[in-house]
Amino acid sequence: MKRQDIRVLLMRAPGTNCDLETVRSFRDLGVQADLVHTQRVFRERNLLDYNILVFPGGFSYGDYVRSGAIWAKECEYRIGRELEEFVDEGRPVLGICNGFQQLVELGFLPGFEGKSRYPQAALANSTHGYQNRWIRMRYMGKGNCGMMGYLEPGQVIACPVAHGEGRFVLPKEKEQEWLEKLYDNDQLVWRYVKADGSFAEGNWPENPNGAFHDIAGICNPEGTVLGLMPHPERSYDGWLMPEWTRTGLKRYGDGRPFYESIVRYTERRF
Repeated sequence: MKRQDIRVLLMRAPGTNCDLETVRSFRDLGVQADLVHTQRVFRERNLLDYNILVFPGGFSYGDYVRSGAIWAKECEYRIGRELEEFVDEGRPVLGICNGFQQLVELGFLPGFEGKSRYPQAALANSTHGYQNRWIRMRYMGKGNCGMMGYLEPGQVIACPVAHGEGRFVLPKEKEQEWLEKLYDNDQLVWRYVKADGSFAEGNWPENPNGAFHDIAGICNPEGTVLGLMPHPERSYDGWLMPEWTRTGLKRYGDGRPFYESIVRYTERRF
């Protein structure tokens, strides 16, 4: 598929944010990116007109009940069949922050045996409350998540987080078993790290929310659905990086390779 023919759908809902930054990131890479309100997608049911689906960050519906829960249930009720078809066809799905929370609520992540009826994980209250600052995360994938397949092994990306409920947790009685599954299935994609690239080991501030095993992002077993708490679109341009005045201004920041990898994968895959 030619890059200019790739179509990205970014769904928005009351309370979402960073959607415009994400649109800009994709458009800068030469693909078509449409920001469309959830209600319009519900009416037109045109998900399959797109090659990539993105659920952006924010606080959909004020994060009432649980983060992402209301939006997830609304999507499941209105376009659940279309969403499952989109995923079954292997089209890339990306959930950032609130979008990650939504994909967990929908049962697509971690999705060990396919889409689960009930959430298998949770993005719980952060141990240090609302966090809006820079973190580093290391790419842990071994190739299963094709969207990230054009990153360097172990690549570290600096970008912000902005959430109060982002602490990735698994059921206590299945914690170690399912962690092993994440590794065995190559579903563990991103972990929080220190400045030297070593793991945060649960320590604040490098692990901003107390996430189990420093987990910042995971994918489904097929590697086609990816969710993460940090915001790579907020470090897409060089002038967004906090150290640019010290190191010199570069055209692009750490977040660009993240989106470039998704686009390159889609070019080759379809």
